[in-house]
Amino acid sequence: MNTSRLKFGKSIRSQWLLEEDVIFLNHGSYGATPRVVLEAQAEWRLRLECQPVRFMRRELIPALRAAATELAAFMGARGEDLVFVDNATTGINAVLRSLVLAPGDEVVATDHTYGAVRKTLIFVCDRAGAQLVEAVLPFPGTDDAGIVDAVARTLSPKTRLVVLDHVTSPSALILPVERLVQLCRERGVPVLVDGAHALGMLPLALERIGADWYVGNCHKWMCASKGCGFLWASPRVQSSTHPTVISHGLGEGYLGEFDWTGTRDFSTWLSVTAALAFHRSLGPETVRTYNHELVVWARDLLAQSWGTEPCAPERLLGSMAVIRTDRPAQEAEALHDYLWDRHRIEVPVIPLVGAAWIRISAQVYNESEEYRQLAAAVNEYRLSECRK
Repeated sequence: MNTSRLKFGKSIRSQWLLEEDVIFLNHGSYGATPRVVLEAQAEWRLRLECQPVRFMRRELIPALRAAATELAAFMGARGEDLVFVDNATTGINAVLRSLVLAPGDEVVATDHTYGAVRKTLIFVCDRAGAQLVEAVLPFPGTDDAGIVDAVARTLSPKTRLVVLDHVTSPSALILPVERLVQLCRERGVPVLVDGAHALGMLPLALERIGADWYVGNCHKWMCASKGCGFLWASPRVQSSTHPTVISHGLGEGYLGEFDWTGTRDFSTWLSVTAALAFHRSLGPETVRTYNHELVVWARDLLAQSWGTEPCAPERLLGSMAVIRTDRPAQEAEALHDYLWDRHRIEVPVIPLVGAAWIRISAQVYNESEEYRQLAAAVNEYRLSECRK
């Protein structure tokens, strides 16, 4: 891995507030917000408090629309199609709660769907008497053709919606969403894409993807403040898409309904422009290259160290990867606690297909030595378990 030309790793970690004695390999869960973005957020809060009525009634909506337009442009979309939400789960709830289902209808998702989204799907389907159908993805040994085939086999004349992850949470796989959306459109089935991990990890062109709805988080790989997500809706579905909280904007259209759902702290949304500026200052392609090369290198190192094999081709990885250990799934929590309690390593350990898997993230403040320490710590745990 050639990263000598890059200004990342320890030299840039001070841009964040991360504790120095922690090996932080879990950017994927909640992200980490740089100091400059937190400062911009604080400025928006102060601006509000100087004259709350003026800000809320005269300044807020123009500022909000300007931020939405800048964010949308970064993803190859129009500002009038994008609204802010607290997070991807909130956006998904808005879409699913707007969906009109009847008894016997089917909604398709995959068996790698994020847990909170799966529970929302169960809730919505149960209330309507509909059925959740799960496409079982080939894993390990995943490839694009296998993923497309798995989803295609679940579609039926009863399918009313397909929910797809752009990047899966438990397995860190990039799904071929453009091919999958095309497949669904050919069958006349609308598609909701959960892009919780995509913004900042992958180059995005929302209109080209062709989905009906696309939701994402800004606080993860774009490093915005917590509570900043977005919902993009195609013009063909905007009139039937409503926020979960109904307020004064009802009847004023898609933007009117979502831009105002009541008094809240809007600084998380407005400061997304500072996160975009920070990301641009590092170079989006440079960030993606560094993170991808580092995570692939680390994945191979860890798999070799633990005597396992990579579970997917490199092209299906972005800035995260999962590596199987030789420990059983029921030891996932014990291994997680061991890594934190003994080594101050923050990394998720996931029970998956009968084993404990470790999901690593690579962000620009990470460097190779941290993954070597993770490899050694897991091997230490393996030896301690063998001696019991």
